[in-house]
Amino acid sequence: MKKHPALKYFRFDRPGNPHLWCPGCGIPQIWYYTIKAIEELKLDIDKILWVGGSGCTGRMCTYWIGDYFHTLHGRPLGFATGVKLANPELTVICHMGDGEVAGIGGNHLIQTARRNVDLTAIVVNNFNYGMTGGQFSPTTPRGAFTMTSQLGHIEYPFDLCKLAATCGATYVARWTTFHSRALINSIKKGIQKKGLSFIEVISQCPTQYGRRNKIGNGMQMMKWFKRSSIRKEKAEKTPKEELKDKFIVGEFVDIEKAEFGASLRGLIKKRRKESVKN
Repeated sequence: MKKHPALKYFRFDRPGNPHLWCPGCGIPQIWYYTIKAIEELKLDIDKILWVGGSGCTGRMCTYWIGDYFHTLHGRPLGFATGVKLANPELTVICHMGDGEVAGIGGNHLIQTARRNVDLTAIVVNNFNYGMTGGQFSPTTPRGAFTMTSQLGHIEYPFDLCKLAATCGATYVARWTTFHSRALINSIKKGIQKKGLSFIEVISQCPTQYGRRNKIGNGMQMMKWFKRSSIRKEKAEKTPKEELKDKFIVGEFVDIEKAEFGASLRGLIKKRRKESVKN
């Protein structure tokens, strides 16, 4: 039997051997799509750092064979900013869940986007806190069922891409796990972009979200993504009422502007020149 091509990048000495993800979970797919992007860009593994927080998504970095930083829940962007400023030559990739990036870590997202730090933020949005029992998160759709909204969720969800775009990210995109090639291309583009790249991935969580909302297993959830997704260009020409319950996918922001680390190093260089003159 042929070995999966990504296994050479996988650490098998982590707790929960071979891994802790449930059958049908979309997180391992996104792990592999990240690997594919790195491979296709022909990046040096020794110059890549994966950063993760807590929860199912936060553990992605611990299975990466290269250097990683397993940080606190909701805090990966803060740690990643410090690493990138200390070593700007590193390619820094943050994998985060919807709960931590829009909940406890919401202000970190706002400030990192505002500063335009040169990071690639990949957010796995499965609409709930999967590891801790399936509680509703800041992205849970209104009316959805979770462990803590058994009569239907009454809060309105964040649109993570709009949030990142409004706060200043230079590249913003959304795909689902079904859109494998488009997602890999977006990760490649995000890594190459100078500034904050924010990529949201709608992902299946059959154990918690799919089961409670009667969508089904992992494959059935991916079929749901396929049926319910609409490209941004088509959505712009579609009446608003027809977009209800649709996942609008595509690239939303792709701009150029000064990156935080480069601007900071420019100030330091200028200050040193002035000191020499004086």
